[in-house]
Amino acid sequence: MSEEPPLIITIDGPGASGKSSVARRIAQALGFPYVSSGLLYRGAAYQVLRYGVDPEDEEAIVRLLSEHPIRLEPNAHGNRVLAGGEDITPHLHTAAVDEVVSAVARHPRVRAYVNDRLREVPPPFVVEGRDMGTAVFPEAPFKFYLTASPEVRARRRARERAEGVAEIEKMLRLRDRRDAKQSQPAEDAQVIDTSELTLDQVVGAIMRYLPAGLRG
Repeated sequence: MSEEPPLIITIDGPGASGKSSVARRIAQALGFPYVSSGLLYRGAAYQVLRYGVDPEDEEAIVRLLSEHPIRLEPNAHGNRVLAGGEDITPHLHTAAVDEVVSAVARHPRVRAYVNDRLREVPPPFVVEGRDMGTAVFPEAPFKFYLTASPEVRARRRARERAEGVAEIEKMLRLRDRRDAKQSQPAEDAQVIDTSELTLDQVVGAIMRYLPAGLRG
């Protein structure tokens, strides 16, 4: 008799597709921890900037993370990234981090480092990212992929940033191209276009895909 797969819900998608807000709401509804993979990549990018490491130098970044490791502390309401006991979370959503995080995240050994940190989290949980349902937790029984047009995503992100919509859209399109290999829906994922949907509607759509017993 085969074992039941770990109770993990993956929510993937490109930047500003709404996956963080949706994953947080789903986690709260289920009473599960919410896990943000992107925050770990931002933590790595922040360390790169902080210590003056070349974001294209994979060997130097891996050495940096070995000497100054980061870890994720998840809960149902949000996540914290700790570096040597210091909470660096307030520094992770800046234009400077935005500019280098894709370059840092492209390195296979950096991705392996982040994936190892994610796999240390005991299930059940809701995790969001770009390749959670494909590369990190392919055994997850519930997988979703959120998408939206670059214009819609830029308007959403502009509500949180000082930069204008046009500048943000340009950055998002660039990151989409850079992340194209990592950010693909799993074959067994439910794909949801959030362009014309409210947050409540996206959350409702995902909840309807989950078994009634899981929803309580």
